[in-house]
Amino acid sequence: MNFALILLILLLLTGAVWLLDTLVLRKRRPADAKDPWWVEYGASFFPVILVVFVLRSFIVEPFKIPSGSMIPTLQVGDFILVNKYTYGIRLPVANRKIIDINSPQRGDVMVFRYPEDPSLDYIKRVVGLPGDTVAYQNKRLTVNGQAVATQRVDDYLHAERLYYSRQFVEKIDAAEYRTLNDVDAPPYIPGPSPFPNREDCSYNSVGVVCKVPPGHYFVMGDNRDNSKDSRFWGFVPEQNIVGKAFFIWLNFSDLSRIGSFK
Repeated sequence: MNFALILLILLLLTGAVWLLDTLVLRKRRPADAKDPWWVEYGASFFPVILVVFVLRSFIVEPFKIPSGSMIPTLQVGDFILVNKYTYGIRLPVANRKIIDINSPQRGDVMVFRYPEDPSLDYIKRVVGLPGDTVAYQNKRLTVNGQAVATQRVDDYLHAERLYYSRQFVEKIDAAEYRTLNDVDAPPYIPGPSPFPNREDCSYNSVGVVCKVPPGHYFVMGDNRDNSKDSRFWGFVPEQNIVGKAFFIWLNFSDLSRIGSFK
């Protein structure tokens, strides 16, 4: 059972207690009588749960980065905020869009429900929109036949394991960000899953080429050789989108990381 569902159940239970007390019980109770414990707690918690539910479901939701797939943009242990309304208003729990606002753009850092297990939330960068042809060949990204602008910069030191990765500044549309790849990692994609619309992808010894189907997105981690993403498990359906990540609000190991990111 996920947290959103637990929160919804608590909201309904405490809301029912508050409504019952307001409309019925309070009128029958003597003025000097003490509220039953279940009324006192239920009615008092209802406003708090309501505020948390509205904030988390429709405005912003906190997440913690569990892996290094988005290094150097996001580090393990970063606590981030995700904008829940920028891609449209969705019903809580069901995640069904009811008001359309914007769509993901190339370069966005997006949180979504993992297609192979929707109970898990994943975070990756959008590199392909519906209808795009995305190619990742010899560790170079191409979208619709145009190579994404890439500039080599100083190598990135992974302090926890004391090794270096090649680091690049990549620019796709209006977004500019850093990516990593490792010299000793092969360019081919080992063991991709038999995902839906797999026929829209062509794998070879130097990578993969995919035609993004309607209503889907192609996503990749910035730590290119250490990210299981659309190259391995396929496209992200529109209905799996959670929101756009935009702010690091805490990292216990490095407080200087607090702030917005691209």
